[in-house]
Amino acid sequence: MKGIAEWLASIGLSEYAQRFADNAIDLSVIRDLTEQDLKDLGVLLGHRRKILRAIAELPAAPASTETATEPVARDEAERRHLTVMICDLVGSTALSARLDPEDMRAVIDAYHAACARITRTYDGFLAEFRGDGILAYFGYPIAHEDDAERTVRAGLDIIAAVAQLETRAAEPLAVRIGIASGVVVIGDFGGEGALRKHAVVGETPNLAARLQALAEPGTIVVAASTRRLLGDLFRLRDLGRHEVKGIAEPVAAWAVEGVSASESRFEAVRVAGLTDLIGREDELDFLLERRRLAWKGEGQIVLISGEPGIGKSRLAAALAERIAGEPHTRLRYQCSPYHTNSALRPFIAQLERAAAFKADDAPEQRLDKLEALLAMGASRVEAVAPLFAALLSIPFGKRYAPLALSPTQQRRRTLAALLDQFEGLARRQPILLSFEDAQWADATSLELLDLTVERVRQLPVLALFTFRPEFEPPWAGLPNVGTLTLGRLDRDDVENMVARVTGGRRRLSARRAPAAARHPGDASRLFDGAARPPGAGEGDRPNRRGDRARVLLFFAARVGRRRRERIEAWTGPTRAGGARVPPGRAAGRRLQLQTRAGAGCGL
Repeated sequence: MKGIAEWLASIGLSEYAQRFADNAIDLSVIRDLTEQDLKDLGVLLGHRRKILRAIAELPAAPASTETATEPVARDEAERRHLTVMICDLVGSTALSARLDPEDMRAVIDAYHAACARITRTYDGFLAEFRGDGILAYFGYPIAHEDDAERTVRAGLDIIAAVAQLETRAAEPLAVRIGIASGVVVIGDFGGEGALRKHAVVGETPNLAARLQALAEPGTIVVAASTRRLLGDLFRLRDLGRHEVKGIAEPVAAWAVEGVSASESRFEAVRVAGLTDLIGREDELDFLLERRRLAWKGEGQIVLISGEPGIGKSRLAAALAERIAGEPHTRLRYQCSPYHTNSALRPFIAQLERAAAFKADDAPEQRLDKLEALLAMGASRVEAVAPLFAALLSIPFGKRYAPLALSPTQQRRRTLAALLDQFEGLARRQPILLSFEDAQWADATSLELLDLTVERVRQLPVLALFTFRPEFEPPWAGLPNVGTLTLGRLDRDDVENMVARVTGGRRRLSARRAPAAARHPGDASRLFDGAARPPGAGEGDRPNRRGDRARVLLFFAARVGRRRRERIEAWTGPTRAGGARVPPGRAAGRRLQLQTRAGAGCGL
């Protein structure tokens, strides 16, 4: 970290060197820092401005022609599902009339640099500069499961970054952004030059351009195709339907008003509600047994591992539903791939939700709400309130004495205050804690979890940590830490799920499943017309519900040929005399529960 320390010292801000080091920020990622990142690090407003200016003055990093994670662009055109963002600088024509050409060029360069940096941060592809506008793709050449979300987050960051740019005319700058999603053809269409290799054909870019024209300065407008992918991740305002040039039917549009206060990404993207839990009865029974031990004062932790979409968050939600009528406190912490370098981001977001902060709250109002929240767990609110206020970036003026602490001391005391607050809540009533997507947790949050595991051995706490298989939790193997690895559902469970999804009222048996579903290798039967409903001939009208069910059955059967894990039966009483883990109720249930017993711990 010597490099970042020297850089900070060169701009007169060496007091932040340790804070940057604690969050693994070095010169290789310094260009990716945003205003919000610096705010999360506790950097003062004036210092944030100074750091951002210094970042803008850094020499450009050499461009790499090829990376291990970015495939080489193909020469031929290909079909892709993209989310397209078009961004336009508001009032650039009038501004250019008032500024010297050199000054205007500096404005455009700074605007382009900010857009390029932010687009790269979210793994987008900056396809084209259009004078005072940009065209960016998300989902090409690298596709992600959340490209629509990435696009909107990039747009919000661009709006904030452009608003901070300064001009010789001392006028604030703003952008309009339009976003749309859909299938396009992208690639080389026979032209020459790099731009032709990344040209896009399809309605999506045109729709994004029309929506950009509808946007007010400093706002984002998204199409219905993007809105469906966003769920409740953002606060959206319905703008109704609009006639736009080049599109026959009126198009629906929504304005993005900010990030939502959703406690869970899982629930935010599933606005239609949850289906019944299928095929996870043994897992749920195991969690209920852990809950029974925890409520007795033997704190428990369960590490829930599995592939994306396998049902980790759904299982945690099912447990919460089952015990909803019992007195307890539910705490939920959501990690995000966009804040892996933001210290304590999951805990900050949870505190802001619990305190019911509103965007237009004045600092005094936020301090009042914060004190009311802290009174639920802390015995001396006035002693810890300044630490929490600093953590949440709330100016507290003369209400509290200034924090005369070094960054290291403040960090240590803040972690201790968070632990004390958690323990105070647990003393009042049992706690069900969910810490989701731990693979994206920042280093300081993981450190806080380590300290909590040591602290709450005798507290009524059941803590569920969900994560993907690539994450290696440091708590595995500790006393009263259970490991639950979710495998894929078996055939009967898949058939039950498909029957529910397609409106069926009873489970489909293997005998009634289509031949292609019973033999997943023969996928072509589902698409060439050979697999038809019983009694349907060539001249019959197609049964679209049946076709959809067969396609779903095929793919579900393919991914669910076998659940990979089995129950590892508990072979004896615990060392501390605790209860055994109940084995699977049915012979051959394929689930793996690994647990050791002893004193409890949680968070």
